[in-house]
Amino acid sequence: MIPLEKALKLVERNIPRLGIERIAIGESVGRILAENIVADGDQPPFDRSMMDGFAAAAADIEQAPATLKIVGEAAAGRGWHHKLKRGEAVRIMTGAPVPAGADTVQRVELTRSYFKANEEFVEILETAKKGMSVVKKGSEIRRGKRLLASGDIVTPQNIGALAAFGYARVRVAKRPRVAIFGTGTEIVEIAKKPGTDQIRNSNSITLAALSAKFGAAPEIFPNAKDDLASLKKAIKAAVRGRDILITTGGVSVGKYDLTKAALRELGAEIFFEKVALKPGKPVIAARLGKTLVFSLPGNPVSAAVTFYLFVRAAIVGMQGVRTTSMHSGTAVLADAVKAAKDRHTLTAAHLANDESGRLVAIPLRGKGSSDLVSFANAEALISLEMNTQSEAGSLVRILYL
Repeated sequence: MIPLEKALKLVERNIPRLGIERIAIGESVGRILAENIVADGDQPPFDRSMMDGFAAAAADIEQAPATLKIVGEAAAGRGWHHKLKRGEAVRIMTGAPVPAGADTVQRVELTRSYFKANEEFVEILETAKKGMSVVKKGSEIRRGKRLLASGDIVTPQNIGALAAFGYARVRVAKRPRVAIFGTGTEIVEIAKKPGTDQIRNSNSITLAALSAKFGAAPEIFPNAKDDLASLKKAIKAAVRGRDILITTGGVSVGKYDLTKAALRELGAEIFFEKVALKPGKPVIAARLGKTLVFSLPGNPVSAAVTFYLFVRAAIVGMQGVRTTSMHSGTAVLADAVKAAKDRHTLTAAHLANDESGRLVAIPLRGKGSSDLVSFANAEALISLEMNTQSEAGSLVRILYL
């Protein structure tokens, strides 16, 4: 049994980097960038109005009310490209270029326009300082500056920036190809009604969803039987053309726990087979040919926890993220929790804010590592070093799920 930190480092050291592909920007959300995103021009590309109103020289409206002659109109996509003279104003719309000679915009609600002798004038009812309601050219980003870096994830929040700078096609890391299957004669498919001593296969669909969440392309294979020959055959079929294989069950020390033996007979290099971790002590990480193999416990909570720690790290690492660690933070503990004497302990928790606005971790008191109903409400894992305990009200480290 090895410490958790050592197991994490062993996984990290053995993660290969995958290749690169160019895809359409519309397909890129959730993918890992394999290039820096650089501004191909200043943003905004011109001094831009933040308001509907009138553009003028601030020196003309240092005192209010002030009357100016309206000499044109600037709209988004249709600017007024002349030089504004003193005593003049241009009617301007939000997003339009501020014309040369103007250095401020007074919003339309603080003006009154009128005609006099076939000419239009505007009365500015309140003063406007230089630069008011004007976004200066290049104030958001300058041409040639990096906006996003290789290893960043494309998100709905940043994809618009890629589009703004002309990235119709984007270089991204290839998605890891992940094969998944469960083991055990007690497992039946989701659509089937379990017979005596049987349960439905909840692990494979969960692990496929998690794999996809972190950028992989998962495929679920049929369950393997509890005999060595069948298990070896299933492993050989699943690793073909795959970057990662995930199996569940068959990793403990029971009569039918044959995964380690199957991997050894197939010539796999075993990195570790037991980790000082609760839940998730019996977990195997190995390499078979060019495929990383993770054999996780059959209990659903243990399978999910070990996925987040080890498989997730491999999936994102293959895509070139800068760190494979789980996002962590601190929270106030709602109820006391205690770690196992000899294992790093991770307790599922729900997160909430108390009346003071503090983030609170509420331990989910499940019925053990098979309680997937309780784990369904988990938003984080409370992380405790072995042989420690934390009381209610204390600060604890959490790992976000």
